[in-house]
Amino acid sequence: MSQTRVQISGYGFVTPMGESLEQFEQSLYKNTSAVQPLEVIVPGHHAFEVPVAPCVFDEKNYLTPSKLPADRATAMALKSLDQALNNAGIDLRDIEKDRVGVFWGSGMGGASSFDQTSQLIYGLNARIRPTSVVTGMPNAPASEIAIKTSAQGNCITYTCACASSSIAIGEGMKAVRAGMLDVAIVGGSESMLTPGMLMAWHGLRVLATVKNRQISNHVPFSKNRSGFAMGEGAAVFVLEKENQRVGKKYFLSGYSTNCDGHHMTHPQTSTQRKVMIACLNDAQLMANDLGYINAHATGTQIGDMTEATSIESVFGRANILVSSTKSLHGHLLGASGAIELLACISALENKMLPINSIEQEIDQDIHLNLVTAENKKISQLDHVMSNSFAFGGTNACLIVSK
Repeated sequence: MSQTRVQISGYGFVTPMGESLEQFEQSLYKNTSAVQPLEVIVPGHHAFEVPVAPCVFDEKNYLTPSKLPADRATAMALKSLDQALNNAGIDLRDIEKDRVGVFWGSGMGGASSFDQTSQLIYGLNARIRPTSVVTGMPNAPASEIAIKTSAQGNCITYTCACASSSIAIGEGMKAVRAGMLDVAIVGGSESMLTPGMLMAWHGLRVLATVKNRQISNHVPFSKNRSGFAMGEGAAVFVLEKENQRVGKKYFLSGYSTNCDGHHMTHPQTSTQRKVMIACLNDAQLMANDLGYINAHATGTQIGDMTEATSIESVFGRANILVSSTKSLHGHLLGASGAIELLACISALENKMLPINSIEQEIDQDIHLNLVTAENKKISQLDHVMSNSFAFGGTNACLIVSK
């Protein structure tokens, strides 16, 4: 049975790889990483180094629609929104307000503001802003987007760790597909590059190690991978039913989500397999219709191995091209799915795939057809998948098609 096609009419973004499509794609296809070492100093603790992928973006004095100060993640979301609406060529004034909705994802929305507020209270004994609560709320980006666009339909924030923005995008797609909305503004944002947040992640021991400003191997699927770098950024997509206004068309054709229901940090092959199969079914595609998978792979030992086994169980050994782009833009946590969807759209547009690595030896126990400099150009590419497998066991898949 055919179903309503949901097109991506426009998109905008702020990433560690740049704020323009030219900058983003140059880094994506030349395998130029934005990851760099950062020394973190927290009073009363030993200084330590972590790998980060920061955005060149100044949120100070950023004017929000509500006239309140903006958390860094909120400011990035609003900047991305401007670009997305312009890119879509859409005038929301022509659409009934209750037919426009916002679906947003963030793992720890407002984390930057919360950390700064904590420093004022516990470190400086200083007065905090009376707007600290509303600035740091996880739903602040979605609410500011709704105010700016006068959206009066759904305004929902999803906080599902690393799957947050993928779920937000998928749920927005479902709302448009079902006829509940005419336009869904979807995406995600994240910014945790503050001392307290970085100290917490450093303590979890999932970040790649840094010593004397030298970052250890953080390339997913590689033999000596040691973890990931923390990134930040935002991406916004404008979703509509298929129409003739937009020239180049890309469609969200598949979405699925499920949960491991097993462990907070140990992923499960069985549920990852099920979520990928369900996504293919939702898109009404067979496994051999897919040309590329942008893997969730973060560079941790257990996470990469589990996902590689899951992909192999669905698509067969070496039957589909796979890569992870997290060694380039870092792990954007709740915003990862949104940034990686952008990479998937770029791949469809250019018939070019992001290289998994140009310098690291691949783990011999991982049996995937990883993208290299030799096989990155592809003559036919119509459907690609993006995986997001999160702490807490929440899994999400998206398929974008020409």
